[in-house]
Amino acid sequence: MNKNASPIEHSVRASLEAYFRDLDGTEPDGLYDMLIRAVEKPLLDVVMHHAGHNQSRAAEWLGMNRNTLRKKLIEHRLVTLEKS
Repeated sequence: MNKNASPIEHSVRASLEAYFRDLDGTEPDGLYDMLIRAVEKPLLDVVMHHAGHNQSRAAEWLGMNRNTLRKKLIEHRLVTLEKS
């Protein structure tokens, strides 16, 4: 294991190792998408909280376009579509 890895990287590695142990030899399916969705939702939720629910600020912190952030927030049901 890389000693210079961040605490987040260590947590992800440990979780993945536990996941593979739990599979007990069964081959995973759609692992990449599953992991991205599992990480993305709490990432967006925590960043939005710390940004005071300001989508422009959160998008800047995340290094993404505000429209992309809004789309992801809706996908993860962290905000709802407002009717015009």
